Amino acid sequence: MKILVIGSANIDITVKVDRFPEKGETIMGKGLHYAFGGKGANQAITVGKLGGDIVFLACVGDDAKGHELVQNLKENHVDVSHVKYSKNSPTGTAIINVDKNGDNTIAVVQGANLECNQAYILENEELFKECDYVLLQLEIPFDAVEEAILLAAKYNKKVILNPAPASAELNKEVYKHITYMTPNETESAIMANSKECDVLKNAQLLKEYGVQNVLVTLGEKGSLLYKDSNHQIEVPAIQVNAIDTVAAGDCYNGAFVKALAEGMNEEEAMKYASKASAIAVTRCGAQESIPTQEEMEAFGG
Repeated sequence: MKILVIGSANIDITVKVDRFPEKGETIMGKGLHYAFGGKGANQAITVGKLGGDIVFLACVGDDAKGHELVQNLKENHVDVSHVKYSKNSPTGTAIINVDKNGDNTIAVVQGANLECNQAYILENEELFKECDYVLLQLEIPFDAVEEAILLAAKYNKKVILNPAPASAELNKEVYKHITYMTPNETESAIMANSKECDVLKNAQLLKEYGVQNVLVTLGEKGSLLYKDSNHQIEVPAIQVNAIDTVAAGDCYNGAFVKALAEGMNEEEAMKYASKASAIAVTRCGAQESIPTQEEMEAFGG
């Protein structure tokens, strides 16, 4: 089954630090690394590396980094024939701080990602007819996300929305067309307009807004799929020595959708995604940390 991923594509600039700086504080970094990233590209790369049938919609700058980024996607088995090159904006850039515990903070300059808009989505409507799953995030304009969800609904396709970075401004009229919303704990509260950190309560609120299934990623506690008050699936995380959590959530989402497209049931897909993200956090970087299918098989479990 074909997967259509729509989202951001960035150059990641990663700085290693002992700890995150306080407000107004300057600290010394321990290293500097350039890599390809962006939530959309990370998720597309995951599907490609794992052997899925994947086409990617994104906008990059018509600059050296943009062309390198697209070439990297192509080399990782992603169909990039519909990627747009902007003449007006540079390739998006993410500045990432990673501390000694492997946790991270990220600031993103959207650049060409802003041209991944409603008009661009409509130009590529044909792709929605040809795919089976549509995977989205929130690093591109909301009008594009909302249009993509509506087009997927028009052609009866399954929609997976990874609401990152989370925003309560997304039109809730489209929630009913979302097959799986995949927030982390913090994102689930934001998307549910809740001030509580109660995963089950926030999942229930999202269901009341119309989301069909809520899959909450819980870091080292695993993941929880909330279908209704009487039907939930919990999958524990695989315990590993995490050194870098950049792209772990993107890896989980890409692997989850790829597993569903291959016919796995929800619990099997969650376990498959947990394995992929467990491997990813034992490595540095974003896309380079994502495992191949061969590495998944070698990992066991």
